[in-house]
Amino acid sequence: MLSFEKTKIKDVYIVTPKVFGDERGYFMETFSDKDFRENGLAYIFVQDNQSSSKKGVLRGLHFQKSHPQAKLVRVLKGEVYDVAVDLRLGSETYGQYVGVLLSEENKKQLLIPRGFAHGFLVVSDSAEFAYKCDEFYHPEDEGGIRYDDPDISIDWPKIDCDFCLSEKDKLHPFLKDSQITFDLEGDK
Repeated sequence: MLSFEKTKIKDVYIVTPKVFGDERGYFMETFSDKDFRENGLAYIFVQDNQSSSKKGVLRGLHFQKSHPQAKLVRVLKGEVYDVAVDLRLGSETYGQYVGVLLSEENKKQLLIPRGFAHGFLVVSDSAEFAYKCDEFYHPEDEGGIRYDDPDISIDWPKIDCDFCLSEKDKLHPFLKDSQITFDLEGDK
């Protein structure tokens, strides 16, 4: 059984599983199409991804330009600060973000609909991160915006090391220079 908590941005949810534990360990469902549909969320996930990163690694802020992806993200080991930035055309919250700590302890997940940039910062010594996508990855369709964009002003957690970004992520434009908006009228 999953619970769905609305965030300050429409269609972005914190999804928390019911955890059944005893002296042997625990069990939980991390995804249930039935629970999603009962909450008005109809997604067909087609790809699962997983990454491992060390403390200070910041991945993002990423999106696909022509093939936007909805994502259900979670942490298997460690802890990350996960961020979704609204890039939907005409959205009242365009350019705003939701940020949440996801960890192996709290077992929370973030549901990010299409039309968002996504990124995360590893705040523990290391982290294993997993996510479901409702669209396949298209490498030629990658896009991104700067993690430190002053117009978005993400309040990244303070950690005791420098952020570690890929060369590609260091070169992303600011949102005002990216000319990206997602017109998702009628698209889920």
